[in-house]
Amino acid sequence: MEEIAEVYARSLFEVAKENDKLDEIHEELDQFADAMSESRELQVFFFSPYFSSQEKKDGIGKIVDGGDEYFVRFLELLAERHRMPALFRIRRVFDRMWAEENKLLSVTLTSAVELDDDIKDDIRKKIEDETGRKVEFDSKVDPDLLGGLKLQVGNFVMDASVRSRLERLRKQVARAA
Repeated sequence: MEEIAEVYARSLFEVAKENDKLDEIHEELDQFADAMSESRELQVFFFSPYFSSQEKKDGIGKIVDGGDEYFVRFLELLAERHRMPALFRIRRVFDRMWAEENKLLSVTLTSAVELDDDIKDDIRKKIEDETGRKVEFDSKVDPDLLGGLKLQVGNFVMDASVRSRLERLRKQVARAA
């Protein structure tokens, strides 16, 4: 299923990029996938083999009224080939390619207490300067950290929290005993 999602997402991405509609199609894909995830009725309709491809195509025409023609055709193709269940994986792959194209980097900063906006801005700017990419910044508070910070940049995690230091110390003591 993952390979199917990759192929369909790449195709949609390339068509969107060729026609200079990358942001528009990205937004429409997000909206459609959100609507699907929130509506059990839509999932039953589009995922069920009891409805014909033509009924599903007609449904797409009504749901995505006024949508981009390439995106509507893409959804119709998914319905025709019974690939609608791959939609959420397609979205994930498309989002990853879109972020790469726009040089976006996902960063999550977790701290034991709420940090000042100035501190968060300084961290975001420093990461942008170091990576040369635009940062999508998310900040969380986790009192279990006790102190310090935990920073996740893409797939890399830097854990400088008091909790992780205490855990490392506990393991060292256990090994020494």
